[in-house]
Amino acid sequence: MSDETQQKIDDIVKKYPIMVFMKGNPEQPQCGFSARVAMILKDHGKPFASFDVLSDPSIREGIKVYANWPTIPQLYIGGEFVGGSDIISEMYMNNELQPMLDAVSTDSE
Repeated sequence: MSDETQQKIDDIVKKYPIMVFMKGNPEQPQCGFSARVAMILKDHGKPFASFDVLSDPSIREGIKVYANWPTIPQLYIGGEFVGGSDIISEMYMNNELQPMLDAVSTDSE
């Protein structure tokens, strides 16, 4: 990954309290895993940002290196990588995700 791509990803992750890198967007996800994570985040009701990795091949590949995680979607809360679809789904089912989301401040609060 280039330094420029690394910096761009770092800036995005740090700018938004709740950030998901996904295929498509929350209104029109382009894969089932991205759709699941978007649905879970919407269910919690806190605003979140998203980045469509299909729109930028360097980000699509770079985010995998950035988090050392091979799949998309990827969720970041408070600048920290939380996990992909399976981990987010498990955290949601175990009621572990809500406290993490509640712990970050978002602009619309």
